Amino acid sequence: MAEHIHINASTKTEKYKQLYPQVKALLEGEKDLIANMANICSALKYGMDFFWVGFYLVKDNELVLGPFQGTVACTRIAKGKGVCGKAWELNDIIIVDDVDQFPEHIACSALSKSEIVIPVRDKNKNIIAIFDIDSDQYSSFDRTDEEWLRKIVELL
Repeated sequence: MAEHIHINASTKTEKYKQLYPQVKALLEGEKDLIANMANICSALKYGMDFFWVGFYLVKDNELVLGPFQGTVACTRIAKGKGVCGKAWELNDIIIVDDVDQFPEHIACSALSKSEIVIPVRDKNKNIIAIFDIDSDQYSSFDRTDEEWLRKIVELL
């Protein structure tokens, strides 16, 4: 198991190319979902320098805060509410360049400016969690993030 995440790249793509195998090695042999989610959060928070990285778990037809790295967060989110709830409802990845322009955005932190949200599915393709990453900069996320973060989520 890795003890440190090492990234010495300058471009986003290069960072993900260095980060992905490290995350894969970090999760290798560990079957506990929560432990793996926690390590993914830490690896991405510090490896990519994101503002906030976390999972919301589907429990009793709502999203409940799970493992995360960053400032305190909203604890429960209804289906269809905010970016996370909307991604769950639509069963799709959502990229938001300016969270203040997103209808019904839930502001857990006023410092969050942009966001990417990715559904996490089980082996039967049911959504079991939502992976949420926030930036304190506008328009931080693009198709490169979508591609690599989807691959990381698939490691679960």
